[in-house]
Amino acid sequence: MPLLAIVVLAAGTYAFRLAGPVLQDRVEIPERLRRLLPVAAAVLLITLVVTAALTEGHGFAGWARPAGVLAAGVLAVRRAPFPVIVIAAAATTAVLRLCGIE
Repeated sequence: MPLLAIVVLAAGTYAFRLAGPVLQDRVEIPERLRRLLPVAAAVLLITLVVTAALTEGHGFAGWARPAGVLAAGVLAVRRAPFPVIVIAAAATTAVLRLCGIE
């Protein structure tokens, strides 16, 4: 069963990638939709980050993980190097958990 799922997902991915060049001249995307697509992608990414940061299983993940994500977000906005962002987020979460804040 897993092999079938992998083949189906690979075929679907290939079909989506092939659809762009094949349908480029046949499908006209309205200008309003062209402006909204990057916004929709950003909203989807933000919701994934928030869900991963705030939940664990079926409940709240505690305060340490969101604090680490917040620290990473602040450093990312300030354009810190990626390794610094990852280390700061992990350190923030670890220190808060060491202090007893879950």
